[in-house]
Amino acid sequence: MTLHFYYARRFLSLFLGIFAVFALFQGLLDLIDELRQLGDEVSFGETLQLVILKLPEGLYEILPLVMILATVAMFIGLARSSELVATRAAGRSGLTALMAPATVALLIGAIIVAMMNPIVAATSKRYADLRETYESGNTSAVSFGPEGLWLRQGGEDGQSVIRAARANPEATELYDVSIVTYAPDGGPAMRIQAESAALSDGAWHLTDAKAWPLTPGLNPELGARLHVEYELPSTLTRESIRDRFGRPSAVAIWDLPQFIAGLEESGFSARRHIVWYNMELARPLFLVAMVLVGAAFTMQPTRLARTGLAVLSAVLLGFGLYYVRSFAQIMGENGQLAPVVAAWVPPTASVLLALGLVLHMEDG
Repeated sequence: MTLHFYYARRFLSLFLGIFAVFALFQGLLDLIDELRQLGDEVSFGETLQLVILKLPEGLYEILPLVMILATVAMFIGLARSSELVATRAAGRSGLTALMAPATVALLIGAIIVAMMNPIVAATSKRYADLRETYESGNTSAVSFGPEGLWLRQGGEDGQSVIRAARANPEATELYDVSIVTYAPDGGPAMRIQAESAALSDGAWHLTDAKAWPLTPGLNPELGARLHVEYELPSTLTRESIRDRFGRPSAVAIWDLPQFIAGLEESGFSARRHIVWYNMELARPLFLVAMVLVGAAFTMQPTRLARTGLAVLSAVLLGFGLYYVRSFAQIMGENGQLAPVVAAWVPPTASVLLALGLVLHMEDG
């Protein structure tokens, strides 16, 4: 048990150290990129705020690489200090040395999914809102509620709040639409009811619409007008709606089941969110596979293996497994694979493949 705790502490310290180094480099790269793109439009403090909000999402994506490098660093250090040789001489197999790092990786993965995932969802959403505010001076929002789909758009002429009972899967065609427009000073200006609305470049095209002016002191019904077709200017685009509406990573994992249920009740396809939800649940298992991959190429004594080639092979295999996992995710989102198969088969196969490599390296 003492040996397991020793390996666990060593692996955890290496993981945290490498994670901190990557966080520093990622932050510097993001800072340079934001300064280059935004230029003098925003202050340095606002740019730094954007970098801090963007950093968790970037670190979340490179966790498998950090896990491989921590494993490689640990076992190369154990091999060079002959600690692995002493462990084997004491009657312990190489698999015994793997139990502690694999367990720590599993716990880290569970903690990251449970705690870091909601943080990434909140910070990435806030980053998108601030970035849009700095670039165009307004913010947009897409959300779901018991009454249907809600959109908010803004521009120089004020903001508009749009509610639709139903919509197409891309949320670019709305049905049973109710819109309230607001003047730049914040007061309500007009209420519009329409059978449908279709988004084109720079405007919503409403059909069978009725508009009520909300001017103070004026009876709205007396000033109401019927329109066979009505055009409402819009700052929303298909891409902005897709990014906000279709990005499962913008929803915390604890809220995803309820969000998926709301999507399905509103008639939208929730396949992307279901696949993402299952992939997040399978993430700890994939991190364990990365530990096994890193160990498979670096557990041998340094005199019997070329260290540089071993490290390169471990990283390349890790990237290959990550690519297969991403490819399965795309197939799951396109409906070519069941969500459970797309999410759980790649990490399970990765664990079995890496475990086979470890056994081959150990026993030949």
